[in-house]
Amino acid sequence: MTGASVPPDAAGRRLDEVVAGLAGVARAAAAAWIADGRVTVDGRPRPKAYRVRGGEALAWEPPPAGPAGPPEAEDLPLTVRYEDEHLLVVAKAPGVVVHPAHGHAGGTLVNALLHHAGTLSTAGGVDRPGIVHRLDKETSGLLLVARDDATHAALARDLAGHRVDRRYLALAQGHLAAAAGTVDAPIGRHPRDRKRMAVVPDGRHAVTHWQVHERHPGVTYLEARLETGRTHQVRVHLAHLRHPLAGDRAYGADPSLAARLGLDRPFLHAWRLTFQHPVTGRELDLTEPLPDDLAAALDRARAA
Repeated sequence: MTGASVPPDAAGRRLDEVVAGLAGVARAAAAAWIADGRVTVDGRPRPKAYRVRGGEALAWEPPPAGPAGPPEAEDLPLTVRYEDEHLLVVAKAPGVVVHPAHGHAGGTLVNALLHHAGTLSTAGGVDRPGIVHRLDKETSGLLLVARDDATHAALARDLAGHRVDRRYLALAQGHLAAAAGTVDAPIGRHPRDRKRMAVVPDGRHAVTHWQVHERHPGVTYLEARLETGRTHQVRVHLAHLRHPLAGDRAYGADPSLAARLGLDRPFLHAWRLTFQHPVTGRELDLTEPLPDDLAAALDRARAA
């Protein structure tokens, strides 16, 4: 971690502004560091809008350097469920990284998208063209992609305004007591393990609605609807309820359950995406069935 004391004359300024000045980076980059839990004030994470007092101990840890230059087009498998001149909806396979990052310079969904579409929006950054929202590497399902910056900006506004309906199918460990419920709990970086997220007091606002579909021995099959879109949100919120996703060992799931169900990844699938097309105004409602590995695991749960 790199550190510095907040200058007295910075009192009252926003944290992202102060970090940008001290670290010599763009304010957007500083805000991204803060959102990723890479900045602390007196040892504690704070939101980007936090107003400093002056004199605090500020520490920051820049993310690892990503691949050099913009990503390149690669002829890779790609499943497109909807496409026009403004946007695409694709079905991401499990095990595929969405965009290039440290350790994944190529072979990502973005590389495949560039080969298929030619050009994509750059509003989200040159290293992640077209990407409006993300899915974890091991999560399968529907992902929205923008071809141009105006479409990207409109979709981002709709996401922030909760006008994009994103629904997941999940298999949770144990039996949730109610038939439906809501988890409203802030999410941020785990205080001891930076690769994981956790419910933390100073985290970002996060809300997940869930509804039970089926109950089977030792598991609950449910649908989760995102009101916000935080990293690992469904995984963290279900673990917070003490019902982690089956197969999700990072968040405390029982490995013997995963073995019984034949799961090699967390049981989580982005199955439905409903939104208004930002240009045509048409409502698009797309669904994606469970992939074979999760369908087989659910069949084993049903047969238990």
